[in-house]
Amino acid sequence: MPSHPTAAPSDTGPQPTSIHFHPACRDGQSLSPGHLHPDEAYLVPDFDQAEVLIAQGVNSARVAISNRAAVSAHSAEYPQLAGQLQLVPASPFTFDESIIVVLPTYNERSNLEALVTAIGQYLATDIVIVDDNSPDGTGELADQLSTRYPYVHVLHRPRKEGLGPAYIAGFQWALQRPYDRIIEMDCDFSHAPWDLPRLVHRSRTADLVIGSRYVPGGGTENWNARRRLISRCGNGYVRLFLGSLIRDWTGGFRCYRRGLLEKMALSTVQAKGYIFQVELAWRAVQLGAKVSELPIRFSDRVLGQSKLGWPSIIEGLMEVPKMFLRGPARR
Repeated sequence: MPSHPTAAPSDTGPQPTSIHFHPACRDGQSLSPGHLHPDEAYLVPDFDQAEVLIAQGVNSARVAISNRAAVSAHSAEYPQLAGQLQLVPASPFTFDESIIVVLPTYNERSNLEALVTAIGQYLATDIVIVDDNSPDGTGELADQLSTRYPYVHVLHRPRKEGLGPAYIAGFQWALQRPYDRIIEMDCDFSHAPWDLPRLVHRSRTADLVIGSRYVPGGGTENWNARRRLISRCGNGYVRLFLGSLIRDWTGGFRCYRRGLLEKMALSTVQAKGYIFQVELAWRAVQLGAKVSELPIRFSDRVLGQSKLGWPSIIEGLMEVPKMFLRGPARR
């Protein structure tokens, strides 16, 4: 099942506008990033230079990556859609590895089609939608998308059991097929689709890549004080027990190498809610995996309702000490 070669077509919507691109280097010297106007962006020759800019605080949505030997300041490779922040490449990034994105859904009908389309604009990849019998018709829409796009697959589950079991089902589905990289991301645009190629590229030198809010260049957008407090305290609580090797233990935008997931004994994972992310990261650490954190900007959802509630918080408070006391689970 090769990743699809072209982006999902879009027949409607705003037309591209002209963008002025600034080179990231001049005369062999890196430039200090400055303020960008809405019609400006940075142009870099590779992912490594993109990461230098992003770590300095440049929004990844305003960094275009081109491997062309010579690029003009007005390049058509990355047109910008009018009224939108992000740049859109003329064609999705392709990699030698076979890739699958796992999208768990519950009442995400308002986001699903737009996200599937956006993923196809940035990365040549398959997608498996794991729907927990959403009452809003998300599963039916997923089936429609799978008939429209051959790279979209659907895994229906009979009932809602939590984020952890949904991801485990998606991972196990992927491991039954010859995928090299398995990506997890939220279905509410909290994780930027344009960051997907960065995750895959970094996975060439890491077993697990975590899109991190808490490394230089990372951050959150549109969060209220409560969300910031819960996230900061949650990660601090985890680091208290499991250490500071990982800054963003709870981050849910990740790329796994196949071999790592195969070693994790996924059927024994116990966490149901968001603490599932911590359990898998902890297992990766115990297995000696190389973990790399990539800065991302996490944005609060625009449509739908957040599924973070007190049951997930309480589960985290109880399960993290147990993880510390338990030994690694291996096959």
